[in-house]
Amino acid sequence: MSSITLYNYELDDSCYRVRLALSMLKIPHETRAVDMVPGNEQKQPAMLALNPQGAVPILTDGPLTLYGTEAILAYLAKAYDASGTWLPADPAAFGGVMQWLVFSAGTLPAAIEARKVALFDVPGDEHALRAESRSAFRIMDDHMTLRQLGGHEWFAGDGPTLADLTLFPIFALSRDFGIDHDEFPGLRRWIRRFRAIPGFRTMPGIPDYH
Repeated sequence: MSSITLYNYELDDSCYRVRLALSMLKIPHETRAVDMVPGNEQKQPAMLALNPQGAVPILTDGPLTLYGTEAILAYLAKAYDASGTWLPADPAAFGGVMQWLVFSAGTLPAAIEARKVALFDVPGDEHALRAESRSAFRIMDDHMTLRQLGGHEWFAGDGPTLADLTLFPIFALSRDFGIDHDEFPGLRRWIRRFRAIPGFRTMPGIPDYH
């Protein structure tokens, strides 16, 4: 029996990022469903004992308990990717990946909140959140367009890394709150490639571009 348990809500984009990592790294695990909507279970005492911030995903691996999506992704890559592909050891490559993990944690929460407002009717200024999200996606699209012009297909390095994995769900699900993907051709090309990575799994709202 696997020692890894993911506390998971199926429609949450951050939980989806961890599910992608577990699948692409072929890590045996169990999931524990959390009634985030409408039950708000992540705010209940038993869940707050695991994550005092009252959010999912939460991952346990034996005695270890982790929360914070980027921290979980980094742990899984460090602990279970012997190839070092997803979180490279080379300092420059490592820095490039960490740059986008920090970007996802610090710049993309508006997109995560915009989707929650649109889908789950939580309080928030969807118009302002959408505008902030679009600005963040423009940074991503400009970066990826320049990368593609230089013959590169991924956000950092020559192959997919945690940079791509952490950014993919947030942009791919952005049509849920009214973002037109035709505005971001570099990202459209990129997510088509991402879908072809072995171990990819989808969820409702992820576009199937042809």
